[in-house]
Amino acid sequence: MGNSYVVAVANQKGGVGKTTTAINLATSIAYLGHKVLLVDCDPQANASSGLGVRLPSGDRSFMSFLIEQSTLPPLFQPLKNLPMWLLPSHPDLASLEWSLPELNDRENLLSKRIRLLRKRSKFVIIDCPPSLGFLTVNALVSADAVLIPIQCEYYALEGLSLLLDTVRKIRLRWNPDLGIDGVVFTMFDRRNNLSHQVVSEIRQHAPFYTYQTMIPRNVRLSEAPSHGLPVLFYDPRSSGAKAYMELAKEFLGRSLRRNNGEKKGSGSLH
Repeated sequence: MGNSYVVAVANQKGGVGKTTTAINLATSIAYLGHKVLLVDCDPQANASSGLGVRLPSGDRSFMSFLIEQSTLPPLFQPLKNLPMWLLPSHPDLASLEWSLPELNDRENLLSKRIRLLRKRSKFVIIDCPPSLGFLTVNALVSADAVLIPIQCEYYALEGLSLLLDTVRKIRLRWNPDLGIDGVVFTMFDRRNNLSHQVVSEIRQHAPFYTYQTMIPRNVRLSEAPSHGLPVLFYDPRSSGAKAYMELAKEFLGRSLRRNNGEKKGSGSLH
């Protein structure tokens, strides 16, 4: 891993707060004084627009970084007073999977380039598409670990088992060191019995870490992206902003223990 830590935020199920988590965790880590690079590898480019970055077609983006082997990544600093950079995406990225069908070793496109991103910051957070296709596989092959946001609802366990099966396959074929950073529970409603049941069941049976910090349902979290801002800047007093700051502190505390020799067992999956 070296001195950097690359985390893919992934769940093939849409609407679980994946991009919200990637944006707001990255922002909160940067607010706490650590260099962070947020990589938007989703053709929907929501992590980019959620930080106020909308690229015209043809501008250099994550896609050009992936396929132009000799060039540096086009990085933006969307919040000027924070040590956070964005490698933005564009909807053109959707065509990439179909334009490279015959390319050998195409699952390793990002892993061949990730060194350039590792050099730029201590933490690299990759926002993956809501699918287990070519782009998510590239992210998982390149990452040290996967962070899994899970919505506290009935189908959560089904989606989790599919993703964990993909992680096993990635480990067997391309990235034997891929760990599970942990599960983050999102859209938690403390008045809803089902929310509590989902959390309890996953905590009881998961052979890896589940974050203690849970992200509540919060209107301000939903509104912030339309203003091109993370919730910490849109409404710092909201329950959503406070929860992501707590999540960042928990994430950083675990990272510190990991660097001090804690085994990767918290991310084991056997």
